[in-house]
Amino acid sequence: MNIQRIFCIGRNYAAHIEELGNAPDSDCVVFMKPASCIVPVGSPVRLPRGAGSVHHEAELVVALSGGGADIAVGQALHHVAAFTLGLDLTLRDLQNQLKDAGKPWELAKAFDDSAPLGSWQRYQHQDLQALEFRCSVNGELRQLGRTADMLYSVARQIHILSRSWALQAGDILFTGTPKGVGPLVPGDLISIESDTVGRFEWHCS
Repeated sequence: MNIQRIFCIGRNYAAHIEELGNAPDSDCVVFMKPASCIVPVGSPVRLPRGAGSVHHEAELVVALSGGGADIAVGQALHHVAAFTLGLDLTLRDLQNQLKDAGKPWELAKAFDDSAPLGSWQRYQHQDLQALEFRCSVNGELRQLGRTADMLYSVARQIHILSRSWALQAGDILFTGTPKGVGPLVPGDLISIESDTVGRFEWHCS
């Protein structure tokens, strides 16, 4: 798949909002990563050095076939082409500093290798709000996510994005992470899996 833009949704699971000590908000957070952040399955993930704690955030990821602008919620899933699991890696210490200063998050979110991505599965009208996924580090379960717990459904996220961007084929969407995020260090083996899409893993270096 020729990935064009990577849209990311933050603060989409209430328990994750609580674990980071953030106040509930009436809106989700939207940020972006460049396509150069992608790490395919089997390639090593190079963790930044000297930048503080690097946290894993496991997420459902969807790829779009197009759609344009101002997509209605009821029509949004017609523009989903495929889905998989991915990791939104975050420089947590830096992110906290940026948040405290009221600055954008890109330095903490959009660094090289910050978006390990699983293999795509064709979307055939599977219920994207009924998926369960897991994230483990060195065999220890860290995150257990259920997309039914999203504050903003996939369809609603697509609708929100389409109000600011004309969505096109090759756009992908990281849909937010559940609770259980935690640090990664060189030498770790991180895996994400779901009975629906399979299991993917990366070695950290």
